[in-house]
Amino acid sequence: MNPTAPARGVDAVVFDFDGTMLDTETPYFHAWCEAYTEHGLELTIEEWATCLGTHGGFDPVEDLTAKGAAFDETELLTRIRARKDELTDVDTLLPGIRDWINEAAELGLAIAVASSSSHDWVNGHLTRLALADRFGHISCRREGVPAKPEPDLYLRACDALGVDPRRALAVEDSPNGVLAAKAAGMYCIAVPHELTASLDLAAADLVLPSLAGRPLQRVIADLTSNRA
Repeated sequence: MNPTAPARGVDAVVFDFDGTMLDTETPYFHAWCEAYTEHGLELTIEEWATCLGTHGGFDPVEDLTAKGAAFDETELLTRIRARKDELTDVDTLLPGIRDWINEAAELGLAIAVASSSSHDWVNGHLTRLALADRFGHISCRREGVPAKPEPDLYLRACDALGVDPRRALAVEDSPNGVLAAKAAGMYCIAVPHELTASLDLAAADLVLPSLAGRPLQRVIADLTSNRA
């Protein structure tokens, strides 16, 4: 395989961020699980899953209150954020991510991020990881732009790159993200993690256990041959 050959049928790769590039979701879930345990309650993955890959959805503060837990909200949220940061391995990209970014560049593909998180959150991590300048566009949640599963974040990323969404590949980890990518008309692969492995990712074109050891060009060839 020629590593610099163009990728047939795909002009861009657009990565989700939380749970796809960096594991920020599992630590956040475990931090809240600890808070629930303090009140003799249990937080399930099924409850938490509704907020994965989107903005809003399940609200643990409202849920704890509804279940009769007494707490100081400001103190609890401060403690949760600190515990999440403590549990997050902020210096390690998930397996295969850096390889795919490098290979996409070698193939001459445009690269972007589409995330339901805020720009400050995403760009802050990418800057710290020395990756911010690798992306042609970073499409994040803001006022007037709906979060996933609506397709707007992906459509905005593709538009900024000057790429037809039908010739772009999304890399996702959650059902909300997969639905957003497919609604935008994109190819989509899903790489589930601890919190999303049991969820319905059937709308993705391909589900992979990891990107590690799987060349981007080969995955693109498989996807485009299936659509042809």
